[in-house]
Amino acid sequence: MRVLLTNDDGIDAPGLAVLARAVARWVADAPVGESREALVVAPLANYSGMAAAVGDVFAQPTVPYRRWRIPGAEALPAYGLDAPPAMCALIGAIGGLGIVPDLVVAGINPGANVGRSILHSGTVGAVLTAAQLGLSGLAVSVQWSEQIHYDTAAAVAVEVIDELFRAPSRTVLNLNVPSRTAAELRGVRRGHVSLAGVIVEAGVRAGGVPLGESGELPLRLGPASPQLGDVSDESPDDDGALLAAGYASLTPLRGPHEDDDPGLETTMARALDVISRHLLERR
Repeated sequence: MRVLLTNDDGIDAPGLAVLARAVARWVADAPVGESREALVVAPLANYSGMAAAVGDVFAQPTVPYRRWRIPGAEALPAYGLDAPPAMCALIGAIGGLGIVPDLVVAGINPGANVGRSILHSGTVGAVLTAAQLGLSGLAVSVQWSEQIHYDTAAAVAVEVIDELFRAPSRTVLNLNVPSRTAAELRGVRRGHVSLAGVIVEAGVRAGGVPLGESGELPLRLGPASPQLGDVSDESPDDDGALLAAGYASLTPLRGPHEDDDPGLETTMARALDVISRHLLERR
């Protein structure tokens, strides 16, 4: 059982350190006869909001790295890469740093990754990238607050890790935990992706002045970014509403895949026919 840890906030982020220490204890507590290993591969800088970007690998075909030491998790090999989280997940997943993992865990992100914001999250992007290579993954985020309880999120995450090893390959789960003590946590529920977005208005719609030749576009952030604002329009089992109610939210996700909806076959057939006829007319 081999686990790759990464994040999008950088290898020196406190959330990653808490998660690494929890996983180090999980490794040390392996039952007799069960082999457990873990490796940390994370960006050297903050790549929040980078989704599954890997950068221009053609212009820069090498990736600088630095060995790292995470206090309290010294037993885990750790590397900081000059690369976004998806690239860290790719390099780690194919064994570029020694261990070929079975599972990728990303986080702990300070701020919820719920609703439409999951599309832009580097935390989620890392595990979705690993899933394209056949690995299962867990993205872990904790609700933003002045005093973030990373330890609660780490404890829940470790419990999920054991279940992910039993799950089908390519299983990706998005875990969001309220910033509460373990005693204050009301439980864990299956969350649905809400309609909460990162940005709800921009430019003139966000109170900006009429557009000139150049300038700056003001943004108005939505409830998913990162403090979890008003979720009164969500269903009780939506991910943001669950967090607001004091529950951790666990949501299965799927990465890019072919849309095999039978209803699209007519659209595809017509598009192919039109394109083919136009190509023939040009000959």
